[in-house]
Amino acid sequence: MNFLDRDSASSEVQVSVVIPCRNEAGYIRQFVSSLENQQLGGGLRWEVLIADGQSDDGTREILDELSLCHPWLRVIDNPGKVASSGLNAAIAAAAGAVIVRMDVHTEYAPDYVRRCLETLDRTGADNVGGPWQAKGVNYTGKAIAAVFNSPFAAGGALSRRRDYEGPVDTVYLGCWRRELLRSVGGFDPQLVRNQDDELNFRIIRSGGVIWQSPRIVSWYHSRPTLRGLSRQYLQYGFWKVAVIRKHGKPASWRHLVPGTFVLANLMLASGAVVGWAAGQEILLGGSLLLLALLAAAYLMLSLAASLWLARREGFRYLPVIPLVLAACHLSYGVGFLLAMLRFPSGSRLRERWFTALTR
Repeated sequence: MNFLDRDSASSEVQVSVVIPCRNEAGYIRQFVSSLENQQLGGGLRWEVLIADGQSDDGTREILDELSLCHPWLRVIDNPGKVASSGLNAAIAAAAGAVIVRMDVHTEYAPDYVRRCLETLDRTGADNVGGPWQAKGVNYTGKAIAAVFNSPFAAGGALSRRRDYEGPVDTVYLGCWRRELLRSVGGFDPQLVRNQDDELNFRIIRSGGVIWQSPRIVSWYHSRPTLRGLSRQYLQYGFWKVAVIRKHGKPASWRHLVPGTFVLANLMLASGAVVGWAAGQEILLGGSLLLLALLAAAYLMLSLAASLWLARREGFRYLPVIPLVLAACHLSYGVGFLLAMLRFPSGSRLRERWFTALTR
């Protein structure tokens, strides 16, 4: 079905754009304004559904005001508050045959929606999207954006390669036929993070194809601080375990590397402490030697990656890049290991650090 060749006189909505939103008072006006730049072409009719997760900072009032000015904008309730429940609510209310996901903290090329539809028609894939490119807004944020797409930070994920076109295990945001989303059950509302990866994992396991095209262009706004980045990756690692438990295996080996690295360091450090306390010089010396070798290997790889990135992005970011790499790897690994402890739902630690959205 070619959605771009529909009758230009049709009054039917062909495309529904769905966006989860919570407490975005400082960004939502600019985001909605940017949607007016989308060049749909071909008489294509669309609607934009923003699922508000019970915002308490004035976001809902702004959205209600904007919906009066833009007939294509609909605001719906998301009592579950998290992105996955908001997306499901928007999809359930959508009238379009195609669903395109967007995010408030992302900039889009003017032909973003059109390119999504073209790629969906051209490839026949079940989900399509563009590469996950990051853009920073300050010095630290630009360093974080530079690291974001590096192979050392992303484990060689194809979804971070700006020039790659072809099948991937996951893709940024996404564009689907509505029937496909309903057939696979939509997003898992139990997942605060990694709901995209988990959905794509289900699609692939059912025989579907996820397709990435560099023609679909957007720029994700990276976190502006190391603290915000660390908390973001702590949640990524934590919720990745929930996905692995659900399906019995990881979608990719790279998801296991940060946790394994942190665990190895903890085990060697514990071995050194035990060896010192018990007076076992062999255990103490061996643990310290292996710990030093592991740290040295990581530092060498991190330095090499930092120099490569600094050469490409600018040497002014070199002082921060190693810290960004460490924040990504260590925070993800720590979150992954903490999830293995199975914090119960409702616990203060889980609610404060792993369930509450970071922006």
